[in-house]
Formats: sequence, structure tokens, C-alpha cells
Amino acid sequence: MTEGWRAYALLLGAMAIWGVNLSAVKALTGALDVLTVAAVRMVVAAIALTVLLFLRRERLPVLRARDLLGLTACALFMVYGNQILFAGGLSRTTATNGALIMSLGPLVSTLLAALVFREALGARRLAGVVIGFAGVALVILNRPGAQLGSGSVGDLLILTSLVCFASGGIAVQKLSKAFTVLQISVVIHVIGSVLLVLHAALSPGARLADLVEASVTTWSLILYSGVLATALAAMVWNLSIARLGLARTAMGFYWVPIFGVGFAVAFMGEAVTAWHLVGLVGVIVGSRLGFAPRR
Repeated sequence: MTEGWRAYALLLGAMAIWGVNLSAVKALTGALDVLTVAAVRMVVAAIALTVLLFLRRERLPVLRARDLLGLTACALFMVYGNQILFAGGLSRTTATNGALIMSLGPLVSTLLAALVFREALGARRLAGVVIGFAGVALVILNRPGAQLGSGSVGDLLILTSLVCFASGGIAVQKLSKAFTVLQISVVIHVIGSVLLVLHAALSPGARLADLVEASVTTWSLILYSGVLATALAAMVWNLSIARLGLARTAMGFYWVPIFGVGFAVAFMGEAVTAWHLVGLVGVIVGSRLGFAPRR
């Protein structure tokens, strides 16, 4: 297998891990409260990333006050806010809907980068943004009576978590000039996990003690989500960017909803409607236009 095909195979594996993670987190929110799910997953991820940092013989960075402020802001968006909204959303909606909405990730990142760095989108990219969001809107609004019930609120929470993650990604782009991606990942996950644990410990609704009596299945899902989906898959994503380039790597993200919906149907017993298929087509077409090179 050539180096290029090996990189594609690793990327496809990472996308499968992320797709399965949606069903894993959905199952966890049925066994534990949302804050506990968010906190324990990120603690496990922070530990895994720290171990990986030392295995790669990298050192923790020396941080100036300005750097620490930027990394803390990044942690608030990418870890703390993102994980609370993500787990809260999946507790109210299906893994199928979550997979479709999460596939907007590259498109949301492109839109935010254009707004922050004042890059002109152009008619083609703007059309991609509209089509992509329209596809997700069809899925969110496809509820009985088109009412904004618990399921639709869950969809919107996941969409908001996606915006939080993409917003933090812009900060990462600036921070990556001074630190490696792994160093940034370790610091923001440590900060984010500390904030999540404090939030859970001080919240009356959180039940961290339930982790003591959690089943083997629950802990297996926690380890899968924290180690594989958050730590390992993220490193494969960054490695793919280095080997294949951002544009080709981003195309791999289209497989996340395919794997996500597939596993949700196979293992969660969720139903797929015609609206889900229409929404998926809208997201893929919109993303292709959104990533099209300007002419």
C-alpha cells in the first residue's frame, strides 16, 4: 500500500470512529446525566492526549499570559461549551440527526473563517452555505406539526455546539504558529476538563457518583469516546492534513454522516426517513460548493 493510500485508509478509519461516536455518546446520555458524560469523556481524552504527548517526546509549552488567555478561550469554546451542548443535544435528539448536523462542520468552519478573516466567499461558496444549511433545516423542521419540541431543541443544541467548535478552531489556527497541534490539544483539553468537572461538581443535577456503579458497557463507551474518538481520531485528522492537504482531508468528513447514520440504524434501531436522505444530499452538495476553489 502506497503512502497516499495508507493516509486515505487512516482517514477513513477516523471518520468511522467519529460516526460511531455519535451513537456511543447517545447511549451514554441514557445511562448518565449530560454533565457527567461531558466531564468524564474529556478527562479521559485529556489523559490520553497527555500520554501521547510524552510518547512523541514533546514537552508541555511554556505559556505567557497572552498565550494562556488564548488557550483558555479556545478551551471554553472547543471543549467546555462544545461538549455540554453536544451531549445535551444528543440526549434530546437521535444519533441520525446528530450525524447529519455534524457533517456541516467543514462548511461552518469555512463560513466563520470568511467572516473573521474577511475573505470573500463568492457566489458559489455562498450558494454552498445556503444549500448546506437548508439541508439540515429540512431535517430539524421535519417534526410532527413542525413544532420546536424537545427533538428540535436537541438538533439546535448540536448545531450550536458545532459553531462553538468551529469558533475555537479559528483560535487554534492562530495559536498553531507558536505551538504544535498536540501541545494545543493537551492544554485546551486539560483546561476544558477541569472546567467541566468543576461545573459537574457544583451542579445539583450532575451525578458524578454514578460513575462508581457504572456498568462495564458504559465504561467501555467512555473509553472509546475519550481515547479513540477524541484523542486518536483527532491526531489522525491532523496527520491527514499534513499528508493530504486541508481540502482533500475535509472531503473525508462527508463519510461521518454515512457512518453515523449507518451505525445508528444498525445498532440503535433508529429509522431513516426520506427527509434524512434529502438533508444528507443537501449537506454534501453544499459542502462541495463551499470547498470549491474560487475561479
